This record gives sequence, structure tokens and C-alpha cells, in this order.
Amino acid sequence: MTEHDIQRFGVSIGAGLLDKFDVLITGKGYTNRSEAIRDLIRNKLVEAEWESSTDRQASIGTITIVYDHHTREIGDRLTDLAHDHHDLVISSMHVHLTHKSCLEVMLVKGCGKEIRAFSDRVLSIRGVKHGKLVITGLVEEEP
Repeated sequence: MTEHDIQRFGVSIGAGLLDKFDVLITGKGYTNRSEAIRDLIRNKLVEAEWESSTDRQASIGTITIVYDHHTREIGDRLTDLAHDHHDLVISSMHVHLTHKSCLEVMLVKGCGKEIRAFSDRVLSIRGVKHGKLVITGLVEEEP
């Protein structure tokens, strides 16, 4: 990106909100507001893209869950669901956290809406204590 590709614009924001933003971005290691704002914009653009995407390969992400492995047949249900959606699940990892709790991470790739629906099914299985979908796009962008 050259200097000529950069557009400058002004933003009006209350002092209190700006102070909170500065504390947040400093804590995250940003050296300036511009890069933090660019990252916020990129995140929202990727989110909007995957929510509206019909492209089978437009999104990638992870579904991370912690579950009670003593819950009856939960392992079989998770495995069956992943096999039923083998077109979305490209890899998974299983970790034994404690005698009772397991961590499962599924790497998914496909249409954002289908990934969201699959994730909702996984997260709603009885015995899943906590879970989260983290998704991003396959957007190629200049720095």
C-alpha cells in the first residue's frame, strides 16, 4: 500500500468513549488509533461477508467446546454430527482436561450460514458446558 492509497477521515467521538478506547487499544498493544480502527473495520467486514455468503468456501473457523464426557453418549453424538457434516468439518482435536471434562476443537470451512447452523447444533448438545464459534473469511486483502 502506498501513501496515495491511504484515505484520511475525521471521526467525532465523546471524550469519555475515546478515553476508554485508548485504554483498550493500549492494553492490546496497538501503537496508534488508526491501526485499531482498521482492525475493527476489517472484523466487521469479514463478519458481514460470512453472514451473507452463499459461497461454499467463503469462511473458515473453529468451534471450541468444553463438555462433560460422563454425559451419556455425548462422544458418539459429537462424532456422528461431525460425520454428518464432513463437508464442513476439515479437522478436529480432542483434549482431556480433567477426569470429567474434555475440550473439542473443530476446524470448519464452508458457507457461513451453514457453519453457524452446524455450530448451533453442536453447542446445544446436552453435556456441552461451554462453547464458542470463531469464524473468519478467506478475504485476501492488502496490508
